[in-house]
Amino acid sequence: MVQPDIAFKERYSLFIGGEQVPPSTDEYIPTYDPATGDSFAEIAVASSQDVDQAVTAARRAFESWRDVSPEKRGRIVHRIGRQIRDSIDELAAIECKDQGKPISQAQSDMRGAWRYFEYYSGVADKLEGQSVPVGPNQVDFTVREPYGVSAQVTPWNFPGNLFARGVAPALVAGNTVVVKPAPQTALSTLQLAQLCSKAGLPAGTVNVVTGTGESTGQPLVSHSDVDTITFTGSVTTGQSIMKHAADTVTPVTLELGGKNPALVFPDAPLDRTAESIATAIFTNAGQVCSAADRLLVHEDIHDQVVDRIVSIIDEYEIGPGIADPDMGPLVSAEHKERVLEYISVGKEEGATPLTGGHVPDRPGFFVEPTIFTGVQSEMRIAQEEIFGPVLSVISFRDEEEALSIANETKYGLTAGIFTNDITRAHRLTRYLEAGNIYVNKWFGDTTQTPFGGYKYSGIGREKGLEALDSYLQTKNVAIDISAEGSGTLPGA
Repeated sequence: MVQPDIAFKERYSLFIGGEQVPPSTDEYIPTYDPATGDSFAEIAVASSQDVDQAVTAARRAFESWRDVSPEKRGRIVHRIGRQIRDSIDELAAIECKDQGKPISQAQSDMRGAWRYFEYYSGVADKLEGQSVPVGPNQVDFTVREPYGVSAQVTPWNFPGNLFARGVAPALVAGNTVVVKPAPQTALSTLQLAQLCSKAGLPAGTVNVVTGTGESTGQPLVSHSDVDTITFTGSVTTGQSIMKHAADTVTPVTLELGGKNPALVFPDAPLDRTAESIATAIFTNAGQVCSAADRLLVHEDIHDQVVDRIVSIIDEYEIGPGIADPDMGPLVSAEHKERVLEYISVGKEEGATPLTGGHVPDRPGFFVEPTIFTGVQSEMRIAQEEIFGPVLSVISFRDEEEALSIANETKYGLTAGIFTNDITRAHRLTRYLEAGNIYVNKWFGDTTQTPFGGYKYSGIGREKGLEALDSYLQTKNVAIDISAEGSGTLPGA
């Protein structure tokens, strides 16, 4: 697989008002290649002053962008998609270097980014209100209007893809955007912002402020001139953002991860199911919010399913993302230590590390794919999001017990059912507490399908047409057309 030769800059500035802008404090922090552990570039750390400059640029751009005709907005967003399509290899190479994932997965992410802009570009002139039938003396209708400035805080696991997931619907709805990417993986976001500008997006419509949560993220989500907030990341950070948003009564959309169960019954096709589970937990080294990190398997087929998954990962090639292995490194040294700590916790709690759990003898932030059996539902490795290549296997006796275990966490993002009994699948789908249910597959969501969680997994929905609810507010217009005036009172 031939990849473009990317010439990385030594330093990356902020992107504000359509221009590359150095940080006001002249502070930069390193970004690392997860495959080697070496720093290869520095990114700017935006201060509250820089954040204010970006929000001001977005506010100024909003005054004109909101009045661009929906058809024209859609065409510009479509052109952004074409720019991404034509730059997929370059963007994927940047993501592979900065985030560590296999190059084929990075390419898939960028095709998804292209698809978001393509999909939402067709929605721009279809954001219709409604006529409300209130009687002959009044004409009543609703219009859907943009909020204004959208602050978007994106995570390090799918930085380029999630830039597109939030920015595309925000733009077609008439909002402007300030994006704050994770400091570990900011480079694809900066490149995508440049492509937006190249496609003809007016200056200031999309801005990027890089830096840490404390120096950059907190000033952004608490800024009084931000009108709506979209965040993907941890529960703890999401809760903090909600507290800041409460001070300015700013609406939030939160996608906060999960502890997702895959329920496997004896009538499931075991070979295909094992392949699905392996992909569902070890893709991107398990750094996926919707990963199947809890395998709930019927006791009659427990060993058969586990043996099949072990045989699959025994053949895995682990290495630098650019070599396109089956699994690449974790994103950072800090996260590697976090995952290894959970592996130690699992052992201390009495679970059996059937395979993996070690660090390969090589540079970089690698951890072997790991499977724990003998896991009890109350264990930390069954309750807390590890966000790494660690699968916790729990045995169950019957459907009732499986459902109880599946719902026995504070999370509710995704869940999967593997069975050939369509009645069972529908029955369980009704009672599983998760925003997305997969049947006989995993990662069943697409650009068109709404994605989000129950319980601690978040508020609101990304993707599909429902995502537009995060970027549009409803205004009702009531016009009196009676001959003498209606004279109604409040609450009528």
